[in-house]
Amino acid sequence: MVDRLVPIRSTLSLEAALAISVEALRLRRELGLHPLAVAVLDAGAQLVSFQREDGCGALRYDIALGKAWGALGMGMSSRQIGERTASRPAFQTAASVASQGRFVPVAGGVLILDREGGAIGAVGISGDTSDRDEHCAIEAIRHAGLRPDPERPVAG
Repeated sequence: MVDRLVPIRSTLSLEAALAISVEALRLRRELGLHPLAVAVLDAGAQLVSFQREDGCGALRYDIALGKAWGALGMGMSSRQIGERTASRPAFQTAASVASQGRFVPVAGGVLILDREGGAIGAVGISGDTSDRDEHCAIEAIRHAGLRPDPERPVAG
């Protein structure tokens, strides 16, 4: 009997995750933003790609991961989570405890959608203002030929 490996399909390819990371960092340089950390997760919240630019603080990994992880865990962008739970600090605390601290309810965690609108992953970015982090995530997902949720960055 010959051993045979059965390929395991990921919801998000390494190629797509790297394309998102590279584009987010390129856009950061183009816009003159602070150094970024970019975490890209598949639908199972498994880390597919992580890149951190020189100059990022030690917490940037955890914040980027928490933004993406929270978006996947709640099925909405981290901005939307923050807006919905702003007046519910007990819920935010409970979600943080339930997720073992992997819950960062501020903009910068963006879902990656397939053609049918299902989440196949998420990007979390940390390093600049949350609005700018989110802008880079949305545009990088779009550049990779995928659909972000939210579809557009906030104006401003």
